[in-house]
Amino acid sequence: MTKVRAFRAVRPREDVAKDVAALPYDVMNSDEARVAVRNRPLSFLRVDKAEVDLDPSTDIYDARVYEKAKENFLTLRSDGALRKDAEPHYYIYRLTMDGRTQTGIVGCPSVDDYLADRIKKHELTRADKEADRIRHVDTLNANTGPIFLTHRPDVELSELVARWTDGHAAVFDFRTDDGIRHEGWVIDDVSAVDRIAAIYERIPALYIADGHHRCASAVKVALKRRDAHPDYTGEEEFNYFLAVIFPSDQLKIFDYNRTVKDLNGLSEDDFLKAAGETFRITAADGPVAPKEKHTFGLCLRGKWYAMTALPGAWDDADPVGRLDVSILQNRLLDPILGIRDPRVDKRIDFIGGIRGLGELERRVSEDMTVAFAMYPTTVEDLMDIADAGKIMPPKSTWFEPKLLSGLFIHDLD
Repeated sequence: MTKVRAFRAVRPREDVAKDVAALPYDVMNSDEARVAVRNRPLSFLRVDKAEVDLDPSTDIYDARVYEKAKENFLTLRSDGALRKDAEPHYYIYRLTMDGRTQTGIVGCPSVDDYLADRIKKHELTRADKEADRIRHVDTLNANTGPIFLTHRPDVELSELVARWTDGHAAVFDFRTDDGIRHEGWVIDDVSAVDRIAAIYERIPALYIADGHHRCASAVKVALKRRDAHPDYTGEEEFNYFLAVIFPSDQLKIFDYNRTVKDLNGLSEDDFLKAAGETFRITAADGPVAPKEKHTFGLCLRGKWYAMTALPGAWDDADPVGRLDVSILQNRLLDPILGIRDPRVDKRIDFIGGIRGLGELERRVSEDMTVAFAMYPTTVEDLMDIADAGKIMPPKSTWFEPKLLSGLFIHDLD
């Protein structure tokens, strides 16, 4: 049902893999990236966020940024830090964080599967972000950042991957400064490659876990090239894009917490009274980490409360409406705090749960008034919403660990 193709990866030499590998371009700003590349001449951030090598006053969408990205990419290749495999392979990418391991196949799904909704989305994209990655992919003639996909587990595929990793040496194995272990293998046996392709053909759907902008941009580059080559066959490399694909039972979604600048003109007592019409609120002695769906931690000017949505606050038949992020938005953030569109409202900020509840306390003590600790959205929630053709509210999921860029790159020709 889905097509995932083997490809000739551009990838780093084993001895420099750690030096090349970098966090995705969209998890840090330009100033943070400039710090990250200090004393790291091979860092792939010099390709994915090439403004780090230009004057800080340079606009991140300036044409010089994309040309510098291309220059840095070609330099890494000409100097031998990156090399392209002679034959198409699948690859395995394993990440281990805090004792939890997720192991995925690196391959190239089909643009046509995306267009036919066999690669399912759960998030809206922004035109400016799409335009940036379209220009980046087009200028470099390559997909440089992998899209993070998932699917419901397939026993045979999981067993094949386990046998390969048990029986073959990794081509890279290193830990990053945050303690996460990254390992990679090359599947270079023709029969194994053929079997993997056949298994994907019976998997009914793939789901975008993270990377909606990268995926949409890759597809739009392909459509642009199809327009330029009306005699295309569908087999050209530009009809496929780079992804790492994990079984859903290996993934973990972290909480994505909220903090708001003010109480929309309400006193603390009036705010708690208004919220108490939809939520049961009880004072707590310290930070509250929700333990189940429909429960929340509330930090109000340094005081913590446990908050539980009352029956009737959601509709179980609505896969979007029953999400905790929807309940909070529809029953509290919008009607009480006046946050009507969290995508654009400057009074709200979002904090990945990986940073802990202490970060919520810090923000409330410094520049915010109230914060909400969320119970994480589940992978099943994500897939159910995508299957229903619906869209999640913004900032519903936070995946860790992050896939590094620069370990596998897909040329478009």
